Amino acid sequence: MSAGTYTPRPGAAPLPRMIAAQTALETRMLLRNGEQLLLTVIIPTLLLVLFSAVDVVDTGSGASVDFLAPGILALAVMSTAFTGQAIATGFERRYGVLKRLAASPLPRWALMTAKTLSVLVTEVLQIVLLTAIALALGWSPEGNPLSVLLLLVLGTAAFSGLGLLMAGTLKAEATLAAANLVFLLLLVGGGVIVPLDKFPDTAQSVLGLLPVSALSEGLRDVLQHGASMPWAQAGILAVWAVLGLGAAAKLFRWE
Repeated sequence: MSAGTYTPRPGAAPLPRMIAAQTALETRMLLRNGEQLLLTVIIPTLLLVLFSAVDVVDTGSGASVDFLAPGILALAVMSTAFTGQAIATGFERRYGVLKRLAASPLPRWALMTAKTLSVLVTEVLQIVLLTAIALALGWSPEGNPLSVLLLLVLGTAAFSGLGLLMAGTLKAEATLAAANLVFLLLLVGGGVIVPLDKFPDTAQSVLGLLPVSALSEGLRDVLQHGASMPWAQAGILAVWAVLGLGAAAKLFRWE
């Protein structure tokens, strides 16, 4: 045994290890939060099962689940990347958690990376669960999986940017109220359950530019109609992602 074998080696852990540890912590906190679990898992699941089993909304020709499943997947992305992340980050900022973490060896950009990775992990669990339920209800998806993956990534980036922007600029209580209100409004008017063509023509042109509308319609084009890649919807999501993440990086306040 050489001298100094048990000599302490103070210093920060390697950056990838710090990000992985923070990602695991963020994921556990997200999944243990009852309100977030309600938003991310229970509500999308109930909506999928209820509206697939009960003919309440006219979804056009074909099985209702073929129309609903892509929209519910978009809702799941929004609930985690936007609503859940905005609320959790807003209260972490209020209680000084972000301020303390910012003083740790973990860089601020790495902390945001860990938060984004935890969102992706949660979304994978959501998508697996919702896909299994939809298939059990008779869903017959079509299209290119890579197109679906690209749309989901763009949607996650867009909603993450908007969620972090809200959490980093508003008070925690305002973030809580605003995030839940936006969730409800976009659930009704974002083409998730009610087709956009049920709205007036003027409203359709506006609603179609919303990120949840672009994501749900894009996923529907691929998974229901077998389109190769809905570039218009992908472009809308990319614009929202750039604007949201850019504004969050510039305006986010850590205290």
